[in-house]
Amino acid sequence: MDQTQRLQDISDIDGRYAWTRLAISVLLATIGGAGMWAVVVVLPAVQAEFGVDRADASLPYTATMLGFAFGNVIIGRLIDSVGYWRPALVTSLMLGGGFVLASLTTSITQLAVVQGVLIGAGSSAMFGPLIADISHWFRRRRGVAVSAAAAGNYLAGALWPLAMPYAMEAEGWRFTYAALGVVCLVTMVPLAFLLRRDAPTHTAGIAPGARPVTPIAVSPKTLQALLVVAGLGCCVAMSMPQVHIVAYCMDLGYGVARGAEMLSIMLAAGIVSRMASGFVADRIGGIKTILIGSVLQGLSLLLYIPFDGLASLYVVSAVFGLSQGGIVPCYAIVVREYMPASEAGRRVGIVIMATIIGMALGGWMSGWIYDMTGSYAAAFLNGIAWNLLNVTVMTLLLWKSTRPAAAAG
Repeated sequence: MDQTQRLQDISDIDGRYAWTRLAISVLLATIGGAGMWAVVVVLPAVQAEFGVDRADASLPYTATMLGFAFGNVIIGRLIDSVGYWRPALVTSLMLGGGFVLASLTTSITQLAVVQGVLIGAGSSAMFGPLIADISHWFRRRRGVAVSAAAAGNYLAGALWPLAMPYAMEAEGWRFTYAALGVVCLVTMVPLAFLLRRDAPTHTAGIAPGARPVTPIAVSPKTLQALLVVAGLGCCVAMSMPQVHIVAYCMDLGYGVARGAEMLSIMLAAGIVSRMASGFVADRIGGIKTILIGSVLQGLSLLLYIPFDGLASLYVVSAVFGLSQGGIVPCYAIVVREYMPASEAGRRVGIVIMATIIGMALGGWMSGWIYDMTGSYAAAFLNGIAWNLLNVTVMTLLLWKSTRPAAAAG
C-alpha cells in the first residue's frame, strides 16, 4: 500500500471527514427508511381496499422485511469488495421506483411482490451495509457512530408515520406512495454520490482512549450462529408493537392517527435509546449492552397487556422505544469487536438478515395469533417468549467473554 495513502487513512479515522460522512449517512438512512415503515402506516387502508383479513394484510410487510433481510446480506458482501456508494446508488433507484410501482398495484399479492423485491431490497442498503461502512471510519467512537447511523432508520420511523396520514387523508395511500417514490429519487441519488470515497484500508489496532476488547471463548463461526439466533429472537419480540400498534389502536377505537403517533413516539424514543447504547457500548462492550436492552424490552412488552387506555398506551410505547432501540446496532458492534474488519459487510449483513427475518416472522405471527384469538394479548405473550431466547443467548456469550480465549472451539 502507498505510504501516503496509509497515513491519510489513519488520519481520517475518527476525523472530520468521518463525522461528515456519518451525517450524510444518517440523512440517507432517514429518507430511505421510509421503505420499511410506510407499509405499516398503510396496513389498515390496504386491508380495507383489498378486502383481506389481518394476516393477509400483513403479507406486504412480511415481504418487505424478507427483501430487506436478504438485501442486507447481498449488499453487505458487495461493499466488502466494491465499496458502499455504488450499491447505495442502485438501491436508491430501486426504492424510489418501487414506491411508484406499488401505487399502481391491483391486488395484495402484487403489492407484496413489489414491497419485497424493490422496496424491501432497495431500502436494505440504508441499514446493515451502511452501518458496516461507517464502522470502518471510527475506532475510538465506533459505538456512537454505529448507533447514530442505525438511528437514521428510527428517525424515518418517527417522521414518516407522522407525515403520511395527512397525505393519505387528503389523497389516499396510492398518491402518498407515489409521492414517497419521487422524494426518494430526488434526494437519495445525489446523497449516494457524496459517499464515493473508499473506506480506510488500515483499521487495525486500538485507538488512543478506545476500550480494549478481551477475546471471546468461542470460534467466529459459533459466534456468528449465536448472534443469528439472538437477533431472530429479539426481533420477533420487537415486531409486535412496531408492526401492529396502528392496527391495535384501530381495534381499540382510537383511530389510525393515534396509532401512527404512538409508532412515532416509540421510534423517537428508540433514537434516544440507540444513541445512549452507543455511548454505553463504547464503555462496557456490545454484549453487555444488548443484554441490558433485551431484558428491558421483555419487561416493557409485558406492560402492553394490562395498560390499553389511550394515555397509558402513549406512555408504554415510549417506554418500549427507550428499552429496545439500542439492541440491533449493538450486534454490529459485537461483530466489529470480535471479527475481522475485512468481513464486516458480510458478517453484519448476516446478523441483520436474522433480525429482519425475526421482524417479518413476528409481524406475520402476531397477525395470525390475532386472527385465531380475536385479540393481541396472546401475541404480546408470544413476543415475550421469543425475547427470552435472546436473553439466554446473550447471557451465554457474556459468560464466554469472561473465559480464557484458549477455551474457544
